[in-house]
Amino acid sequence: MSLKGQALANHLVAHSLPDYQPLKTFFPDEAILQIEEEEEGKAGEWTLFFDGAANSKGSGVGAMLYSPEPIPISKSLAFQCTNNVAEYEVCIAGLREAIILSVKKLRVFGDSQLIINQINGDWKTKDEKLIPYHVYLKILIEEFNEITFSYMPRVKNQFVDTLATLASMLEISKGAAEWELTVELQKELTFCL
Repeated sequence: MSLKGQALANHLVAHSLPDYQPLKTFFPDEAILQIEEEEEGKAGEWTLFFDGAANSKGSGVGAMLYSPEPIPISKSLAFQCTNNVAEYEVCIAGLREAIILSVKKLRVFGDSQLIINQINGDWKTKDEKLIPYHVYLKILIEEFNEITFSYMPRVKNQFVDTLATLASMLEISKGAAEWELTVELQKELTFCL
């Protein structure tokens, strides 16, 4: 249904407010020049992002523990597993690292709705392969004074997704040495440096 502009204008005039006052453009805090956000990673606050990957090449996990410096965790799993098992593996690996570092307050983000909802108790863990992981994870949770688990879409969890995918595709021979991967941000063209 369409409405002609004149009909709308006539209606507004007919029903105008008798005590109308123009909008005041008064800003009570106009002397404030800048608002600073609270620093993320305040002392004692840690954040863990995790993701697991299982594909035709293999399985791998990736996690990033933050406060204030990032601590990457990436492992290639030398056994066949489902994506959900890989998700539990990496969540447990991240929690264990946080426990080693004596973290007591932790915010955890993962892109697996199944795992997050099972940990939070919203969904029951029915898969026999996942039950031992769920039980062990609940034991690890007791080590923290405060811990929260939240879902984060894969689009916002890209870095740990990349770590997990990379770890799943690497063929690491038995007895091979661990190696460190450094990724730098380059802001200029190579020939300008």
